[in-house]
Amino acid sequence: VQLQASGGGSVQAGGSLGLSCTASGSILRIDLMGWYRQAPGKQRDLVAVISRAETTNYAHTVKGRFTVSRDNANNTVYLQMNNLKPKDTGVYYCIADTNRRYWGQGTQVTVSS
Repeated sequence: VQLQASGGGSVQAGGSLGLSCTASGSILRIDLMGWYRQAPGKQRDLVAVISRAETTNYAHTVKGRFTVSRDNANNTVYLQMNNLKPKDTGVYYCIADTNRRYWGQGTQVTVSS
């Protein structure tokens, strides 16, 4: 299974960005999908995840600003990020859980004040 993420980039505080990530390869069923991020010098933390039944879970720091969604038919997960803050800066990694967890290659999001 390979995960290809797209989106990200640079934006000023208060702006919006969208990320997408598509899984490909020998996929029978993907259960959990979602996003983690790693800020410079920090550990990788959960941002938002979504189950196959579309139950969601968000980090408290992004609740109300970020929306995670998925397209099961196309094995794709999305992250819409609104009202971005400088503390949202980091490398964003998508994940997909089948019989194990797969990670995407990471995409940079930079929010300037």
